[in-house]
Amino acid sequence: MQLALFPTSASLVRIDPACNAWRYYELTIQPDLFGGAALMRRWGRIGTQGRLRLDLFVDAGAAANQLARLSRQKLARGYAPRP
Repeated sequence: MQLALFPTSASLVRIDPACNAWRYYELTIQPDLFGGAALMRRWGRIGTQGRLRLDLFVDAGAAANQLARLSRQKLARGYAPRP
């Protein structure tokens, strides 16, 4: 799989003043020390440090598939790409 064709990061925001929702969601694929890949997910309220989760994968292709799946889910929930 050629990873140059697929994004290795995504930065999404959801801003809805009527619901007092000011949220961000960031996804990044990084190599790990054992030849695999780690998908770093960071989310929270804009202006805060937020939370962090690392998901480990055997290869970068599996991490890219998960990044695409999570991005689709967030876009369906009202998130938009960060300008």
